[in-house]
Amino acid sequence: MITQEKGIRSDAEMRRAVRDRDATADGAFFYAVLSTGVFCFPSCAARPARPENLRFFATREAAQQAGYRPCRRCRPDLPPKPDREQTMVESACRAINAGCFDLAASAEAAGLSQARFARMFRRRTGATLAAAEAAHRRRVVQAGLRGTATITDIMYEAGFSSSGRFYEAVPAMLGMTPTAFRRGGAGAIMMHACAGSSLGRVLVAATDRGICAILIGDSDEALTADLARRFPKAALTQAWPAFQQHITNVIALIDAPRSAHALPLDIRGTNFQLLVWNALRAIPAGSTLSYGTIAAQLGKPRAARAVAAACAANRLAVAIPCHRAVNAQGELAGYRWGIERKKVLLETEKEGVQ
Repeated sequence: MITQEKGIRSDAEMRRAVRDRDATADGAFFYAVLSTGVFCFPSCAARPARPENLRFFATREAAQQAGYRPCRRCRPDLPPKPDREQTMVESACRAINAGCFDLAASAEAAGLSQARFARMFRRRTGATLAAAEAAHRRRVVQAGLRGTATITDIMYEAGFSSSGRFYEAVPAMLGMTPTAFRRGGAGAIMMHACAGSSLGRVLVAATDRGICAILIGDSDEALTADLARRFPKAALTQAWPAFQQHITNVIALIDAPRSAHALPLDIRGTNFQLLVWNALRAIPAGSTLSYGTIAAQLGKPRAARAVAAACAANRLAVAIPCHRAVNAQGELAGYRWGIERKKVLLETEKEGVQ
């Protein structure tokens, strides 16, 4: 018998779920087809059966005891597809963080082609496998350079096969050379300038890799001090006239947030932060998602607080739209540049989509 707790209470509801191929009903009940002798999840993509041939069971065991065999397409003998995918993604993330991920082996174990596995990973996490591996390398390199490990140890720990590849890739990862990073940014040149906007004063800073900080506040002095705290040993210089284009583009972004991806960005963060920031950039202008929903999209439904912390660590105001993240009640909360500014940004976006 189908239990009420599982959300299916009538024959009509079960037939509707099968007709609509409702994946949310997977695991709540199973249906069998009298003419074929197989049983399936409600979401099975097989050709619809005649209504008179449908039989319903509360468990897979009950369907098997009645003499039905599992469908080879939807595999109802296994956990529901979202659960299987979540397990695959978690396994891939553990392998990436351990530096031993093998796409071919992971795809084969999942029964998928490499391309389908990669698409599944991106759909579930919001990031490509390449981006996740690059984020892991960045994290390993940053942690190593902040410690006492030798460059050689860091290089192999991060998965680089040669020093040439290491020294070629690391400046793009860090926005500076490994030596400069180890010295706290010493030797790195960071241009910056302040300007007025509808949200108050805005500081824009950039390396030769792109814009690395967009800070919003009430005074140039406070913003410059904040930048100096973030990069204590970098050479902070006033921007030359050509930098004005960056300023112009950022101010335009504040007034028209839909153009977020037009800016050249130098984004730095942990693996998890990058996943959260990618998810934020995927939220359409004028829309919001809760921290918990974002966490669930990343396959970490209990990581709402970690998502909120990643939003708070964002140094690229508006370009990485952490203002589109809200609390579980849909209320504005937790914006490091002020709730009123968050409200203005969202109202501006909503006006732009009307």
